[in-house]
Parts: sequence; C-alpha cells; structure tokens
Amino acid sequence: MLSTLTFSQEFNVSGSIQDIYGEPISFSNVMLLTETDSTIVKGTSTDDNGVFKLRSVKKGTYLLNVTFIGFEDYFSQINVASDVTLEPIILKESTENLDEINITYQKPTVKKEPNKIVFNIENTALSQGNMMQVLKSTPGIMVIGNSISVKSESPTVFINGRKVHLSSTELAQLLESSDANNVQSVEVVTNPSAKYDASSGAVINIMMSKNLVTGYRGNMFTNYTQGVFPRYNVGTGHFFKSNKINLYASYSYTQDKLNRDNEDRINYYNGNTIDEVWESRLNRNTWSKTHNVSFNFDYQFNDKNTLSLASTMLWLPDFEYKLNNHTDIFDDSNNLQSYFKAFNVNDDEKYNLGFDLDYVHNFNDDGEKLSFSSHFTTYDYQRHQNVNSDYYTNNGIFLTDTNYLTDNNQDTKIVTASLDYTLPVNNSFILETGIKTSNVLTNSDITQYDIINNQPILDANNTNAFEYDELVLAAYANISKDWEKWSIIAGLRTEQTNVEGLSVTNNQKTTQDYLKWFPNLSLSFNPNENLSLYTNYKKSINRPDYKNLNPFQFYLNDNTIVSGNPNLQPVIIDHAVVGASLSSAYFIEAYYKKMSHNIYEIPLQDNTNTTVTWVPINFDETIEYGFDFLTNFYVNDRWFVYAVTSFYNVEDVNTLQNQKVKQSQWSNYSVLQNYYTFLKDRSLTLNLTMYYESKNLQGFRLLKDRLASNIAISKSLWNKKAVISLMAEDLFNTQDYDYTTRFLNQNSRSKANFDNRYIKIGFRYKFGNTLLDTNKRSKNLQERERL
Repeated sequence: MLSTLTFSQEFNVSGSIQDIYGEPISFSNVMLLTETDSTIVKGTSTDDNGVFKLRSVKKGTYLLNVTFIGFEDYFSQINVASDVTLEPIILKESTENLDEINITYQKPTVKKEPNKIVFNIENTALSQGNMMQVLKSTPGIMVIGNSISVKSESPTVFINGRKVHLSSTELAQLLESSDANNVQSVEVVTNPSAKYDASSGAVINIMMSKNLVTGYRGNMFTNYTQGVFPRYNVGTGHFFKSNKINLYASYSYTQDKLNRDNEDRINYYNGNTIDEVWESRLNRNTWSKTHNVSFNFDYQFNDKNTLSLASTMLWLPDFEYKLNNHTDIFDDSNNLQSYFKAFNVNDDEKYNLGFDLDYVHNFNDDGEKLSFSSHFTTYDYQRHQNVNSDYYTNNGIFLTDTNYLTDNNQDTKIVTASLDYTLPVNNSFILETGIKTSNVLTNSDITQYDIINNQPILDANNTNAFEYDELVLAAYANISKDWEKWSIIAGLRTEQTNVEGLSVTNNQKTTQDYLKWFPNLSLSFNPNENLSLYTNYKKSINRPDYKNLNPFQFYLNDNTIVSGNPNLQPVIIDHAVVGASLSSAYFIEAYYKKMSHNIYEIPLQDNTNTTVTWVPINFDETIEYGFDFLTNFYVNDRWFVYAVTSFYNVEDVNTLQNQKVKQSQWSNYSVLQNYYTFLKDRSLTLNLTMYYESKNLQGFRLLKDRLASNIAISKSLWNKKAVISLMAEDLFNTQDYDYTTRFLNQNSRSKANFDNRYIKIGFRYKFGNTLLDTNKRSKNLQERERL
C-alpha cells in the first residue's frame, strides 16, 4: 500500500532561465517530455523574472526542454522522485546571425484531398495578420467586401470545429478583429460529412494550433480604411491559460460609413411594345457603429473531461442609411414626361447574443469520445423608416408628394442541442453518430403610417404581424475507412422538419411537415504515390431565411418594393464530383449540381402599375455542371502560386405567368494568387490576388464580367511582437455589378457601384507570452445564418 501511495504522488519541478550574462529570459517555453518518445507531458512559460514551475508531475524520468527565440534549444534529463528545484538554466545565443536564426517563417502549403483543400499556414508570415487576411489568402475562398464565398456558394464557417453563428457582415467584423497567430490551417470542405447539418453546403473550418504552455498573452489592434469615406476599427484580446483553465476575452469597435451608387433602367410594356422607360440614379450612404464581444472559458476537470462556455455578442446601437433617388420617366420616343425624387431615411438598432455550453468526455487516448453541445441565441432588430417622394412635370413644376413612416421589429430565439459519439474501431476505421434538435421562434411586426396634412394615418393594408415556429430533429451516422490504396467516407443524415407560420392580420397560416434523407459519399483510389482518383456525392438542403418568410412589404419608394414570401419551400441540392490529382500539384474535376426549388430574389415588374417588387421565389430547378483545373507550386523558395480556372454552365428553369422560362449560360471563373516573401528573416510579405468572373447567370439575371483584385503587404516588427499591414482592394475599379433581366415582359438593367475600392492600414501589437495559443473558437449554426 505504501508503494502504491508513493507511486501515485505528484511533485513540482521549478527553476529559472537566464542568458550568459545572468539576465532572466521572460516567456521562454519550458516543457517536460517523456524519455521514450518525447511526448509533451507538461508545459509552462517563465514569468517576468525568468522563473517557472511545473506542477503535478508524476514520479519518473523525463526530458526537460527549454526554447526561446534567438537561443539554442536546451535539453536535460531529470529524475522526479520528490519536489525538484533546478539550478539556473543558462541558454546560449544562436551562433547564426540574427537575420538567419531558426525563427524564420515556414512556407504555406496546400494539400488537396477528395473532399477538401487544406491550407497550412502555421508559423508562416500569413499567421501574423488577422483571420480575414488568412481567408483572403486561402485557395478556393473568394472574399469581396464582407462577402465570403466558395465557388459562388456561401459557406458555413467553423473555428476549431465550432460554428460561427453570425451574418456575413458580423462574421467579417469578427474575423477582422481575430488574431491569426494561432491558426494552424484552413480547411475548405466541398463535401461535408453527415456529421454536419444537411444545410451545410461548402464548409470553411479554421483550425487552431494547440499548446500546453501556460501563461498570459494579449494583443491590441487598429485599422484605418479609406474608401469613398473613412472607416476604422479598434480592438483588444486577452488569453490566460493555467493547468486546468483556459480563458479568452476580446472586444472590438467598428465605425463605418459606406457609399453606394446605382443606375437603373426599366422598360415598362403595354402589350408587346415598350410604353415607358424609367431611368433612375440612386445614392445611398450608410453609417454604422458596432460593438463585438467574445468570451471563451474552458475548464479541464482531468485528461478525459472538459467543460466549455462561450459567448459571442454583437450590439449595433446605430445603423442609419440615407437614400436619394432621382427617376426620369420617358415615353416610347424617349421624350421626358415627368420625374420624381425620393428620399428614404432608415434608423436601425439590433443586438445578436449567442451563448454556448459544451461538454466533452474522452473515454481513452485513441479518440473515442462523447460530446454534448448546446446553444442559445437571442436576436432583436428594430427599424424606423421615413420615405418621402416629390413629383414634377417634365419642366420642373411641382405636382404632388407622398410621405409615410414604417416601424418594423423582429425578435428571434434559437435553441439547439446535440450529442455526438466518435469511435475509432481501429487505426483505419472510424465510426461517428449523433443526434440534434433545434427550435426557432420568430415574432415580427410592421406598422405603416401615411402622413397626410402632417398627421400619421394608419395604413391597415401595410400593417401586419408574423409568427414563425420551426422545429428540426436530426440524426446521423458516418464511417470512414482506409485501405492500402482506397479510402471511403460514407454517411447518412435524416432530418424531420416542422414549420408553422401565421400572418396575424389576415389569420393566414402556412405549415410544412417533411422528413428528408441526406446521404453522402466520398471515395478515393491511389494507384501510386503520384496519382489519385476520387469521386464524391452529397445531398443537402437550403432552408429560406426567416426574414424572407414573412409577408411584409418594405417600400424604398412608391414604385420599388421589397417583399417576403411565406410560401417559400426549402431547396434540395444533389451534388456529384469526379476528379484526379497528379503529383499533388495538378487537379482536374468535373461536377454536376441540381438544385430543386432553388431560391432567388428577383425583380418582378408590374407593367400596369409601373412598380418593381423584389421578392424571393422558388424556381423549378437550377442545373449547373462544369469542370475545374487547379494547380499550386513554388516558383522559388519565396514565391508560391495557386491558380484555378472553372468552366461551367448554369441553367435556370421556372414557370412565370403560366409560361415555362428557361435560360442558360456558359461562364468562366478563374483565380490567381501569388504569395511573396522578402528579407532574410521572411518578415516582409506581399500577397497579390486576382479573381475573374465572366458573364454569368443568377436567377434570370445576366451579370456582366468583372475582375476583383487586391494586394496586401505586411511587415512584422520587434521580434514578431508587432505587425504593420497595408492592403489595397479593387485595384482596377472593376468589381462592381452590372446586370440585365430580360424574359417575358420583364426588361430591366442595373449598375451598382459599391464602396469596394479602398486602402487599409493596420497595426497589431502583442504582449505577454506571444508564443501562447488561445482557446478562441466559434460555433456557427445554420439556424443563425438565416437571421
């Protein structure tokens, strides 16, 4: 019994780290390794006085490893049978010149797998910026403004396997304020397994590196952006790690002013001939102030049990846009008949608060584990709108005016819970299974007043309330198996969905009740080390956004309306791919995608009442097929190139006005990304990215070709404690949208000039133990993306 007690005792190992001059070395990494295979057992870092203590060390013989930038690694064997206090450990400076010491950045690498692209950036220059810069540099990801896409598809974003449950704008602000120093790799998953929600199309998973070193680390940053107007953001993040606790908190503030200009032309018909032509010039300025707070807390009870609490909170106390519109009305001979001016002022306020509770139990060291995850979101949105229109004759004589006020509120609650079990049967066979439930409750209302003789008069036709209740129950099973030359991932997910919507004013109820099965398969064959053949298939679902399901109508002016559609059906997607890779450097793929009931928001013009209503509708189907060619290689040790080109055909089919409408278009999408590294210590980097989209079809809208471009330069300073960056977007001013809509008696064109062209200057400073990795993570729920 005495022997057993002695063996189970735990001891402390302490000491101090100095240089050859006796000066303490702060924040050096101290790790205890197993003597047999150098596995990390304990880790910590020295304090300001160079002192360290490794706690709760079991009896045994270990290797002590000490590392710090600019010094040679230190190794020593120690025997722990009681508390150990070591003599001061002296680190020797590296014999190489400072510019050549072994702290230089590694090169990023790209690994293409049958169902994903893995972009490894750990310890590269890219990891010295923020997460948004990382995504902009990741092969396969296109970032324009706040829009993140993978092959024209909006992806689901994860950080360390946890979903980021924010809108595109909110997500962009979060990524801009998040340090990339801890990013290990970015996975672009084009065929997610059955473990993911069936509504997950493409997935971006930002993987964070792990570290056993304890201590504190913090950072502060600021960015200044000059587009048409200036905008800026500032923030700070702090992380503390002990043996059992990980604690992370961050805050950022963003203040924007954005500009948008539109030129629109609508041809209104009388029968088969043009009756009137409306030409509009629109300018919209948007002001916003946004506060973002993130919080993560992990408590490790022991090696097998971990509890995690997390929260992402966004508060937008001030969002205002002012819209000025001038519309000229011509007859069929291009003679000016009249014109009107419309003024639209919106004041919005919202908050989006998300909370997570997770628990993970590891049964053993082989990867068998049981995970419980839960999430709660409360979202509140308020809008006050004032619209005024003044009408004039062709020679400028005032005719009349209209004025109305609109108040809109939306309150949403989301609750989800899931249980996942992972069982590695052996080294080459893994089984995963799990269940999930989610419930969404949304209450929204709209009240409109006509202003007559300076008095508000309720407009009952445009006043309504909408209640929405959605319940989804899901279960899945997934297997992955490797053979000598074969690899397979196969899964099946089922989801039962119950939806009930109630339009309160007219007591109109809509219901949906359906059970869907979502199989997925990924199969690869490697006949030799230079050739890989693969194929994959996935069925998925895309449910409509909550705001698109309500029946409300919002007026931009008397003749332009934005409307919801409570009768929207979910989109069912079948996606198949076959491909081959050669020497892990050249890839070619052919794919086919069918989207039944695809949802597009399109402008429908009423030629009798001369109005245009933007409304989301279900198309009969959209079919897309094509082939991709991808390559990546190093031109030399400091120049990395990634290139892809895709030729594809899109065919949209729908029934409108009792007529079948079909349009199709062949298009090209190409990307060229260049990564350059300069200076001996590789601390200066330059990334140049070009995206090209030829003429393409999106829901009966034919978009003209456009070229997106950006250049980013960054320089690390003060032994990687600081980074200064400069970025320029839309170098050739060719990123704007220009499209035409032409089918049946619909004929319009729009040119939208967004505030995409800008220069951004950023600075980030890190303090504390800058080598420490955080526990920062986010969870993205498909339910929240639909807010």
